[in-house]
Amino acid sequence: MLPPERDPIAPAAPEAVTIIVDGIPVSGVAGQSVAGVMLAAGRLAWRTTAAARRPRGVFCGIGVCFDCLVEVNGARDVRACQRIARDGDVVAFQDETLPGGAA
Repeated sequence: MLPPERDPIAPAAPEAVTIIVDGIPVSGVAGQSVAGVMLAAGRLAWRTTAAARRPRGVFCGIGVCFDCLVEVNGARDVRACQRIARDGDVVAFQDETLPGGAA
């Protein structure tokens, strides 16, 4: 591994971001996805399925499977693995229900 002081790209010091996840401040680094910030904080699931009431979090990590859906700043169905965390984002877990309101 190349020591940081010899890195020709000269990376800048990481910039901290804080997002609010279900009312709790969670710290991350600028450039991380919402999923990355939550995983680094030890959160493995942030949505439940409608039919089986199973917990879901990151599965594919590339935006194909939709298991990591959350609400960000009031917008539902945001793929946490694709959304870059921005300082002050408000993230809410999604609790899915079946059509007609049945759970």
